[in-house]
Amino acid sequence: MVEHTVAATNAIVTLDVPIPQVIWGWMITLNMWAKSIGTGVIFVGAYLLARYSKEVGKDVKFWMPVISFVFLNIFLLFTLLDLHQPFRMWHIFAHPHWTSAITVGAWLATLFTGVVFLMLIIALKEPLLKHKRKLPKFLVAILESKWLNDELYNKLLKAAVVLAIPVTMYTATIMGEATARELWQTPTELIQMLLAALLTGSAVFLIIGYKWSYEVKRDLAIILGASAFLSFVIYMGEYYFGHMKAEEVEAILAYVKDSGPYHVMFWAGQWIAFIIPMVLVYLSLKSRSSSLLLLASVSAIVGLYITKHVWLIIPQLLPLS
Repeated sequence: MVEHTVAATNAIVTLDVPIPQVIWGWMITLNMWAKSIGTGVIFVGAYLLARYSKEVGKDVKFWMPVISFVFLNIFLLFTLLDLHQPFRMWHIFAHPHWTSAITVGAWLATLFTGVVFLMLIIALKEPLLKHKRKLPKFLVAILESKWLNDELYNKLLKAAVVLAIPVTMYTATIMGEATARELWQTPTELIQMLLAALLTGSAVFLIIGYKWSYEVKRDLAIILGASAFLSFVIYMGEYYFGHMKAEEVEAILAYVKDSGPYHVMFWAGQWIAFIIPMVLVYLSLKSRSSSLLLLASVSAIVGLYITKHVWLIIPQLLPLS
C-alpha cells in the first residue's frame, strides 16, 4: 500500500503488506506432483530403452509418451488455472521477459510438451492405422508419412531427456525467489525436484512392467529405493538442522514438530513416500517379490503428493510482519 508521496521528487514510499492466507495451495502441489511424473517417465524410460530395449522396448516406447503427455497437460492446466489472470498467459510468449524463471519455465515446458506430443503420435501410429477407415483422410495421410518413424522417435527422445531436466527443476528456482521463505533454498529444491522425478518415474514403470523380468524390475527398484533414501535424508537434514540456518526456518519447522498442526501429515508423507518404499524395495530384492514392488510404487506416488503439499504449505503459514 502507498504510505506517502514526496512532491518534490514524485517518489512513492510503499509498505509491503503480508497476505494473511495461503496463496500456493493444492493446485501447486498437484502441479509439481504431475510434473514429476511427466518428466520422470522420460528419464527412466530413456534408461530402460538404452539398457533393455530388446525386452521392454515396445512397451516403454508406447507408455512413456502416453503417460508423460497426460501428466504434463495436468501440470500445464493447473499452472494456468492458478494464474491470477489466466487469459493473459499469452503475454509470456508474445512479450517474454527472459529474466523471469516463470517465463523461461513456460517456454521450456511448452517446447517439452510439443516434443512429447510428436513422440506420442509416433507411438500411436500403428494402433490408429488399424482403424484408418474411421479416421479423417488428412490424419491418415499424416500417420502414413515416412518421417513418422523410429529414427525420429529416438531423436525426439534425446531432446526430451535434455528438456526434462530444466522443466522438472525450474519450479525450485521460483520457490527460491519467494520473498522471506528461508525454508525454500534453490539448490536443495533442485535436488528434491530431480529425485521426485526419478522416484515417480521408476514407480510408474514398476506398475506397468509388473510382468517384466527380474533384472529390469531390479534396476527400477534400485532407482526407486535410492531416490527415496536420498530424498528422506535431505528432508531429515532440514527437519533436524534447519533451525541452525535461520530463526524463520525454526519457526516454520515448528508447524511439523511434535505439537505442530502439520506434524501428522508431515510424518505420514515421509513414511508413505520414502520409508515404506525403502523397506519394501529391500524386502523385494531379497525375495524377488513383484507384489512388494507394486505396493512400494503406489506408496511412493501417493506419499510424494502428501510430502510436497506439507513442504509447500508450512512456509506460507508464518506471518511476515
